Amino acid sequence: MADNKPPTAEALTNGTVSHPETRSAAEIAAEYDLLPKLIPHLDRHLIFPLLEFLSGEEFEDPEILKSKYELLKQTNMTDYVATLWQKLNDSDEVPEEFRSKRDEVLQRLSLFQDETSKIDELLGDESVTSNLRSDKVANLKFLEQQHGVTIEMVDMLYNFGRFQYSCGDYNSAAHLLDQFRILSTDNDKASSATWGKLASDILTTNWEAVMEEVNKVKESIDTKLFNNPLAQLQHRTWLIHWTLFPFFNYEPARDLLTDLFFSPSFINTIQTDCPWILRYLAAAVITNRSRTRNTGQYQKQLKDLVRVVRQEGYEYRDPVTEFVKALYIDFDFEEAQKKLGEAEEVLKGDFFLSATADAFVEAARHLISESYCKIHQRIDIKYALFPHPPSSSLPA
Repeated sequence: MADNKPPTAEALTNGTVSHPETRSAAEIAAEYDLLPKLIPHLDRHLIFPLLEFLSGEEFEDPEILKSKYELLKQTNMTDYVATLWQKLNDSDEVPEEFRSKRDEVLQRLSLFQDETSKIDELLGDESVTSNLRSDKVANLKFLEQQHGVTIEMVDMLYNFGRFQYSCGDYNSAAHLLDQFRILSTDNDKASSATWGKLASDILTTNWEAVMEEVNKVKESIDTKLFNNPLAQLQHRTWLIHWTLFPFFNYEPARDLLTDLFFSPSFINTIQTDCPWILRYLAAAVITNRSRTRNTGQYQKQLKDLVRVVRQEGYEYRDPVTEFVKALYIDFDFEEAQKKLGEAEEVLKGDFFLSATADAFVEAARHLISESYCKIHQRIDIKYALFPHPPSSSLPA
């Protein structure tokens, strides 16, 4: 502070502290944009909503339009990709390659439907499914002997599910991949199907199903990859990024995922492989202040957050984590208020956090007020007990 005069409590809690160096909201959001760090850990279909968020409502940036086209041109979403091409090239015509691919996709769709209709009907027949047990080998033998089901027919469910996912028909993809898991004894394909089911449920915002799949993926990582620490690290990193979707869109998931992120294996993954996730963990903990009635649990979360922010300050920082540092590590209330203003702009420009920006600011201001009052209460009590230095400490 230039004049060495501390700001008043009212100025701190009301957000009226002045700062000589000001930047525009767009500059702050751009500087701390995490999209380049998030994209490598997301499926292309999960990336698309993030690009849509950047597009805006009125004018679409040509670069974002091009990014959408490059992202989806390898999928089976032929009609939408053709529309993107028309916008990019300012043309009403659709090139022949898009028409040809559309015809090919429709032919494959018809073929898949014919080849999976029998097993799909069987798995929808309660008289059949009531005879299925937890033993997949026994189930396959039963279906083979009684209904002529083969391994190839089961695998066709997997292939059709992936095809429908590429077409953007996420409801059908989730259904087919779930049916495949019921029967398949191929662990690698079953694991892939679980990830596909998770992505499909995210994209259809079926949050209850998403959380069920999150638990299945976590269990698979813990049990089936226990002999491969590097694979565990990679898969946990993916899961952390994918769970950002329910984290801030599904209220019942908030506490569950906060606890998951703070668990030893996952907080280690965050610190090792993706420290930028601290932004989301910090936002979740701060906003939990006004959500939770369990004060003890919240204080533990806050203590754990401060510890991790302190440890990772050299590796990652942004206005959200710097707010935590200023308030709970440096006890610099003016800096905390400054970082809170920047954090608000960062959150508004973040796909996952934009809807929680107001709640974050409100909760953060309460935390500033609480911390300020606690510290000054201690100071006031100290000087109330010892209004003057003890005589023994005075110079002779």
